[in-house]
Amino acid sequence: MQAVAVVIPACDEEALLPAALRAVRTAGAHPGLPPVRLLTVVVADSCGDRTARRAREAGAAVVTVSCRNPGRARAAGVAHALHELGAPAVPAWIATTDADSEVPPNWLAHQLARAAQGWEAVVGTVSLPPASPLTPLHQVGYESSRPSQGAWDHPHVHGANLGVTADAYVAVGGFPPLGVGEDHALVTALRKAGHRVLATDACPVLTSARLKGRAGGGFADHLTRLAAPEEAPTC
Repeated sequence: MQAVAVVIPACDEEALLPAALRAVRTAGAHPGLPPVRLLTVVVADSCGDRTARRAREAGAAVVTVSCRNPGRARAAGVAHALHELGAPAVPAWIATTDADSEVPPNWLAHQLARAAQGWEAVVGTVSLPPASPLTPLHQVGYESSRPSQGAWDHPHVHGANLGVTADAYVAVGGFPPLGVGEDHALVTALRKAGHRVLATDACPVLTSARLKGRAGGGFADHLTRLAAPEEAPTC
């Protein structure tokens, strides 16, 4: 790969976005990352705060949209990145994360190492802050399919921890304009088309444990269900 783009959709995320961008910068400076051009694109979707300003202050490119739609926002960010990087003439890798998430330092190095092995997409996992009371509840259900030995070909898909070659992304039509599940739809399309997709828990991304997310039906709703007390048994 000659170029890497990190695409981050954001809707009123001025509070959490700076930490997300610092984590991406750290990942971009990892000694295991081969020499590549790195472009970070923040898609400010229907923002009424200083999200765009915070992104520019951190050195990210900003795409402004007004759709309140994660699928459209991610697609707009990727389209901008592909144009700026000169793909498909320039081999490029597209990585996506979220504004309320912090990628680990080896995140990009890990994804590009898998790309060098021939994988066309890397589907990673997420983790919650250790101090969150929801972490044990989340982990029990989240890892229920993990085998006692060997690699975990996990069933999860998160836009917060996803990477794909530009060629494969374009070949399947990219992120569809969905309000929720655009990440699942992209990965499903990649698999149906025969692209090599690796599901791995080797490099989880830390995501917030907030219960009020920006997209209905998203990860925050899942956490809300975990946090809801069980109904009292009836006699």
